[in-house]
Amino acid sequence: MHRYRIPARLKASFLGLLTVLLAHPALAQQSLDQKINQAVQPTADWVTGIIFFTIPLGPVSIPFVLVWLIVAATIFTLYFRFINVRAMKHGFQLVRGDYNDPDAAGEVTHFQALATALSGTVGLGNIAGVAVAVSLGGPGATFWMILAGLLGMSSKFAECTLGVKYRNEYPDGTVSGGPMYYLSKGLAEKGPGFAVLGKVLAVVFAVFCVGGAFGGGNMFQANQSFSQLVNVTGGDASWLADKGWLFGLVIAALVGMVIIGGIRGIARVTSKIVPFMGIVYVTAGLVIIFANLSAVPEAFSAILDGAFSPEGIAGGFVGVLIVGFQRAAFSNEAGVGSAAIAHSAVQTNRPVTEGIVALYEPFVDTVVVCTITALVIIITGSLDPSVDGVQLTSNAFESAISWFPWVLTLAVVLFAFSTMISWSYYGLKSWTYLFGESKGADITFKLLFLVFVVIGSSMQLGAVIGFSDAMILAMAFPNLLGVYFLLPVVKRELDEYWADLKAGRLQKTR
Repeated sequence: MHRYRIPARLKASFLGLLTVLLAHPALAQQSLDQKINQAVQPTADWVTGIIFFTIPLGPVSIPFVLVWLIVAATIFTLYFRFINVRAMKHGFQLVRGDYNDPDAAGEVTHFQALATALSGTVGLGNIAGVAVAVSLGGPGATFWMILAGLLGMSSKFAECTLGVKYRNEYPDGTVSGGPMYYLSKGLAEKGPGFAVLGKVLAVVFAVFCVGGAFGGGNMFQANQSFSQLVNVTGGDASWLADKGWLFGLVIAALVGMVIIGGIRGIARVTSKIVPFMGIVYVTAGLVIIFANLSAVPEAFSAILDGAFSPEGIAGGFVGVLIVGFQRAAFSNEAGVGSAAIAHSAVQTNRPVTEGIVALYEPFVDTVVVCTITALVIIITGSLDPSVDGVQLTSNAFESAISWFPWVLTLAVVLFAFSTMISWSYYGLKSWTYLFGESKGADITFKLLFLVFVVIGSSMQLGAVIGFSDAMILAMAFPNLLGVYFLLPVVKRELDEYWADLKAGRLQKTR
């Protein structure tokens, strides 16, 4: 990753792109959004069909990718002796800077790395995704989302430790890390055969990650934030209703201003936006929950009853479990490997420290934020299977206080913006792994990413969510296969670090 000021060539290219889009005669036509959706829908459907192949399980079929994620998270939790519980206290100490080493290799602090990764996961999956889960699986889906979050903490620990362990460090102080590097470099340590396997897995992961960056990290975010903005400005009667392209151009311009600065610029923005947007959204949710405090016990009862004895839900117990785990996996991305790219930029000489910090990512994302969203929907009685995504959550907020959808709109736009800039970094690192660390590759990816912001704003939810899920969850196949082989490396790093911590050999900086 290169650090540089916005070059004249990039400015000219981006302005040229905006000029072409704005000058296109189709923009004056009311059917532009529909045309874009129709053009992309066949490809999205084809990709989704391949990735989400299913295996029969009782009365329903379960996507194999979910089995892959659930089994891995469970194995990692047991293998590392419930690291997701016993390292939480020390993780908090690392996040607040107790052991920061400013002289260590890397570009950002533990807190900034966590904020960047959280901005990629704490997003519309927590708002629209939870609404989808509760709509399809009932209140019981919430229980399985929470369990998936707790187990996923162990997956995140393993992959983020490996991300720092095998990252590339360059003379100018920049770094490149993530599954592409620990798959290729880590497996190569096991012999020639594994070296070939590692290179193949790294390339496959990078391809899926680029697709995920364009899909779930970009198009889905733009799509749902535009949907919420239209919803609060009049719905179908809104002036913006058929102008997704215009919203996309504005967001693309804002995203472009941030992503040019690389991971340090992204980290500076996310370290400010993530706490702010988290406080805004969580506070709004808690206000509604406390205003309906008497309904909370009944809501938790509905969640537990629905988790184990759901009624009227396709597939019964297995069906609601599938829905909960799938939406949690899309929300926190544990096992997918994406967050390891952001965590790899941290300043540290002890890889396991960032694995411990990463435990907080699924916890905050799924256990805290997703649960608040689900409770708001349940206790306000807003559950309506006919309403899609973010609109359902918006309806729940509005049912409590009429102007709350505007608060939600602010949170949605901030969530979407921060997620897009984080995923631009994930996609860029995968892109440059495939095409080389050059300024030309850097500029090309960023321009394409901005184009997909506009496309995502103009597509219908069905096409976007299918493509998003497929690309992001597909990353789990090469990632977790490599992590299984590298578990002993993580275990050795953890044991050595934990022994130093217990013996008081670690130097505190505050």
